[in-house]
Amino acid sequence: MSHTLREHTADVAVEATAPTLAALFEAVADGLTAASCEAVPEQGDRFEFTVTAESREALLFDYLDQLIYERDVRLVLPADHRCTVSRSGDAAGGDSAAWTAEATARGVPLDAVAAREIKAVTYSEMTLERRGDEWYAYVVFDV
Repeated sequence: MSHTLREHTADVAVEATAPTLAALFEAVADGLTAASCEAVPEQGDRFEFTVTAESREALLFDYLDQLIYERDVRLVLPADHRCTVSRSGDAAGGDSAAWTAEATARGVPLDAVAAREIKAVTYSEMTLERRGDEWYAYVVFDV
């Protein structure tokens, strides 16, 4: 899995690829961390959270939004992301399908890093798709 920071007018974008959807979520989250600071210290305790949404795209948005929320509430920079992604329900059978991400991250105290504030994740230009045998995402963050 990999991520690349892309210049974007008044924002920063992360472009990522990975062999699995869960690894893609982790790669985009790693990109969010990289967009926030240049070097991440090894300190910090792990925390966990779960998000659920109606689509893969909404789940990626909510997952990244939750990381920004955790940063603001815990006063930590989320790093070393771990995530599982699953789907429940059957939209074809009349039930609504739900996508869930169960995640952990290491919270590096903000006073230990020189972090740039990422204000929000956006749906602007968001792409989440399967390309051949890997997953691809492009996500823009408001800075």
